[in-house]
Amino acid sequence: MYYTKFNTRFCEITLAGDEKGLALLHLNTGQGSREFEIQSSWELKPEFFKNTQSQILEYLAGKRAVFEVSLNPAGTEFQKTVWAQLCTIPYNSLASYGDIAKKLGNPKAARAVGATNGKNPIPLIIPCHRVVGADGNLTGFAHGLAIKEKLIALEQGLIF
Repeated sequence: MYYTKFNTRFCEITLAGDEKGLALLHLNTGQGSREFEIQSSWELKPEFFKNTQSQILEYLAGKRAVFEVSLNPAGTEFQKTVWAQLCTIPYNSLASYGDIAKKLGNPKAARAVGATNGKNPIPLIIPCHRVVGADGNLTGFAHGLAIKEKLIALEQGLIF
């Protein structure tokens, strides 16, 4: 597995993946519940991620709404199905955990969707930040609510 780290105006980001696609994107916000460690077997290879890094920086500058990156997240079939559904939430739109559960054909699975959302290994690109509580309030984000709020504001054109 290859990796790189780079700074953005929001936080440091670490990317990890290989020829099969991007496997991990870590937002080093210093908040939230996500623990992350670069494995000793990983190889630092910034040039491998040049295109992905460029797309992320464009997104964070408000100049990109859609990512064109090959993804390879590790997870169960249910998790991968939820993450695929998250990718259908349009830029500058929000959905509730219940909305996602309904789209998956199981309206009672909102909690399972929430748990899966919290395990998303590729935030930003798999846009789990666009999922909110049933009442529209911001709820859990593995990297902290502050950056979730900033990402939503960015997409709404409130942060330039």
